[in-house]
Amino acid sequence: MTPQELWAQFTAVHPVEQDGYEAWAFGADPDGLAALVLRGEKTGTSSAYDLYQLEGEPLPQPGKYDVLLNGREEAVCILRTTKVYVTPFDAVTAGHARKEGEGDKSLGYWRQVHEAFFTQCLQEAGLAFTPETRVVCEEFEVAFRP
Repeated sequence: MTPQELWAQFTAVHPVEQDGYEAWAFGADPDGLAALVLRGEKTGTSSAYDLYQLEGEPLPQPGKYDVLLNGREEAVCILRTTKVYVTPFDAVTAGHARKEGEGDKSLGYWRQVHEAFFTQCLQEAGLAFTPETRVVCEEFEVAFRP
C-alpha cells in the first residue's frame, strides 16, 4: 500500500487537523523495527538533534501523525507522536531504551547500538559524536493500521 492510500484511509475514518504528513522508515532496520512497532514492542525512537539543526528541519511535535514505511517504502501504519524531548546521549534513560523495543531492551544495548549509529550518521554530516551529543527522544503510538 502506498503512503497516500493509507493516509486517505486514515483520514476518511479519523478527520485530523493536520495538513499533510511525513512518510518515513526507521534507518537501521526498516522491516524489523516496523514489525516491533506493529507488535506493540516499539513505542519510541531517537535521533541526533544536531542533524535536525544542520538540515533546518523542525523537531517532531506531539500530536503529529506520520506514515511509517517498511524497507520497500510501503505504508505499514499511521503513528501519532505523543512525547518529544531532547537530552544528552549519556542521560537517555533505561525507560526510553525499553520503549525503543530493540535487542534485550536494556540501556546497555541501546547505548551500544545507538552510539555506533549516531557516530556513523554524524560523521557523514561532518560532525563528531560524544557522550554529550544531544538526542531527540520521541514516543509514539499506532493510531491506525490497514
